[in-house]
Amino acid sequence: MSGRGLFGRIDWLTIFLYAFLVFIGWINIYSTTLSDPNASIFDFSTLYGKQLFFIGVAGVGIIFVLFIETNFFERFASIFYIISIFLLLGLFLFGKTIAGATSWYDLGFFNLQPSELAKVTTALALAKYLSDIQTDIKNRKHQLYALLIILIPAILILPQPDPGSSLIYFSLFFVLFREGFPLYYLGIILVMVTLFAATLMFGTVWIAIALGLLTGVIFVFKKKSTKIPLLPLGGIVILSILFSLSVDFIFENVFEQRHRDRFALWLRLEKDEGKLEEIRKNIGYNTYQSEKAIESGGFFGKGFLEGTRTKGDFVPEQHTDYIFSSVGEEWGFMGTVTVILLFTFFFLRLIFIAERQKNDFSRMYGYGVISILLIHYFINIGMVIGLLPTIGVPLPFFSYGGSGLIFFTMLLFIFLKLDSNRLKDGI
Repeated sequence: MSGRGLFGRIDWLTIFLYAFLVFIGWINIYSTTLSDPNASIFDFSTLYGKQLFFIGVAGVGIIFVLFIETNFFERFASIFYIISIFLLLGLFLFGKTIAGATSWYDLGFFNLQPSELAKVTTALALAKYLSDIQTDIKNRKHQLYALLIILIPAILILPQPDPGSSLIYFSLFFVLFREGFPLYYLGIILVMVTLFAATLMFGTVWIAIALGLLTGVIFVFKKKSTKIPLLPLGGIVILSILFSLSVDFIFENVFEQRHRDRFALWLRLEKDEGKLEEIRKNIGYNTYQSEKAIESGGFFGKGFLEGTRTKGDFVPEQHTDYIFSSVGEEWGFMGTVTVILLFTFFFLRLIFIAERQKNDFSRMYGYGVISILLIHYFINIGMVIGLLPTIGVPLPFFSYGGSGLIFFTMLLFIFLKLDSNRLKDGI
């Protein structure tokens, strides 16, 4: 087995699933952006032509990744991470603003979004740190360093403002938990998310009252033999109230009005039905039209290039964040199920590959890849069908965009290159 070349060691099933997803994505980009039926698919002035060019660039990147030395990625992971941090910092001086977010560098022929690159480098840096023989994930100091690797790019991206991209980095917590990070941190995260939403809905006063009542219930119904440490319990209550007090500041000063309106719609924060309906028609317009487009597709869909809502531009940004709605309208229930099954098989295959790794760095990076791609998939689909608020998260390999496709591809194929090394010496 040691004599097998690279092409004999690479996981071709994953590559097939990847290529199929990219192909279906491009077909739907073509459908949503086609304006002249007589135009060539290689017309690079069109969005589908540009996406075809990006696919070609991603293909060149795949070749580069597959033929580079495997230990290159682990050896230089920290340097790549530092470069991506400087690129994120540079946006505050040289960034280009698109759709209200200063998240891009204008390179003339191409807009580079460094937050996409930072996803790759953060996954590499985290895997390198966790796999270091001197790192003990049970050690509080080492836990802090691991958290900082994740939080630094997320914090730099948040004020662009791009809370959607910032949120993606928190998916890497799954890597930490997979490698033995104490589960009570997961409880803290869930409590913080719950407190954030509850504070927006009910206010800090009611949160404080609820915490006081909960504390009282604990003491009333506890067994006489059970001793509850008052100082830690009191500290938790105080910290919870302080966090609740900070929610309004974050909501009003970190989020833009468009983000606040989306949360208002999602959580029904606006009690005035008239204003809520106005928000639904304006801020919730994309989601409403997306749901209608999917609903209109029925069981088998209207057919390729036959989507009336797609052709009528009813769904804004349909070729980017709402690309899945075109699948629903033109390919129907069967098409959406097919795409969901493809993604499901894709993720299950990646989990299988990650679990068979003998090298700690490869396994940890693999779970970083899975976490990032899975959270993108989950949020995007939830957003398109109205289960989650619109936060501008693309569907991997599907949505239009050069930075997204190229760096998603690099993210995946670095993992496949690491996996191919597993068989190099007959392991």
